[in-house]
Amino acid sequence: MIYADYNGSAPLCPDVREHVIKRIQEGPFANPNAIHHLGTKVLMAMENSRSVCAKVLGADFKQVLFNSGATEGITQAFFSIMHKNPKKKIIISGIEHSAVVNCAKFYMKDFGHEMVVLKTNDNGVVDLEDLKDHIDNNTAMVAVMAANNETGIIQPYREIAEICNTNDVPYLCDTTQYIGKTLFDFKKSGIDYAVMSGHKIGAMTGCGLLIAKDPTTVKELVIGGGQENGKRGGTQNYLAYETLAVALHYFETHLDKLEVLNTKRVEFESRIKEKFPDVVIIGENSPRLSSTTYISYPGIHGQAVQIELESKGIYVTTSSACSDNEPVTSKVLKAMNVTDDVGRGVVRISLGMCSDPAYYDEIFEALSNSYDKLSKIKSY
Repeated sequence: MIYADYNGSAPLCPDVREHVIKRIQEGPFANPNAIHHLGTKVLMAMENSRSVCAKVLGADFKQVLFNSGATEGITQAFFSIMHKNPKKKIIISGIEHSAVVNCAKFYMKDFGHEMVVLKTNDNGVVDLEDLKDHIDNNTAMVAVMAANNETGIIQPYREIAEICNTNDVPYLCDTTQYIGKTLFDFKKSGIDYAVMSGHKIGAMTGCGLLIAKDPTTVKELVIGGGQENGKRGGTQNYLAYETLAVALHYFETHLDKLEVLNTKRVEFESRIKEKFPDVVIIGENSPRLSSTTYISYPGIHGQAVQIELESKGIYVTTSSACSDNEPVTSKVLKAMNVTDDVGRGVVRISLGMCSDPAYYDEIFEALSNSYDKLSKIKSY
């Protein structure tokens, strides 16, 4: 079996598996807010994990807030910025995750705010000039991701942060797909709020981070007993938070794996395009994550390709949301002006640091056979 849906959710990385097994076997288990010895021991381990996360991500210890993942982080960042905010304009991009889009729509529908969607260039990169044209004194916030979950295309988040900082506008950056797949330094980024999910980097599901430039601006979304320095109530999921630190440490100490993976990805894309000249690699000439290939054979449905690959034990995804069995071009691809014959044919191949780079050779053979088979069917 080859699992190639790391952008959706990554398997536990080896070091995380070992850590979890050892912790389950040896403990300790306690409420980290208890003042007895075991509680203190658990608290110290959790705070050490926070310190590791902060170090790897270039943040201060106090800037790191543990939570359940990026969706919660995005929601809390929106709430922190928008609560009783007299400014009306929310600027997002057309390639944002639904967690950002739906938060913006919530404040637009229930509180009368305006949502502005920035243009995306055909290469999948957000149009910075459009941002400069729209940002003004009535702008409450800007939300543009660091790397897209479908295409793997990296956005100019530092430049966006500079524009926002110049205009004194808070910038929320969804770094979920970026962190753990390439180096990230929060302090140097200029971002006001960044988020991530543990399950994208080989940590446990249901944990993540909100990183805030100024933690005092974070408003409590989950009201409870004052945990997380009063910013998130509820007993902390300390074991999961420990896995965040383990996974990020694994990333930091195995960066060479990403270079090898990137070399094999580029080779794979070159081989498949040489064999099938009509194939389209989305964002081929844009900066991309080393782990992601978004590929389409125009006229061949991506779901059919997905089924063919799965029959060979290779698990990928498409961007399609289906209605009455009619594949639909995703909003991300529509924002890039991708035509339906290409958009309906995409499959996303996403590997990770723990993947064997040789998987690309097996995927090449299986994908080639699938395209050969399905192109013959298409010609009838």
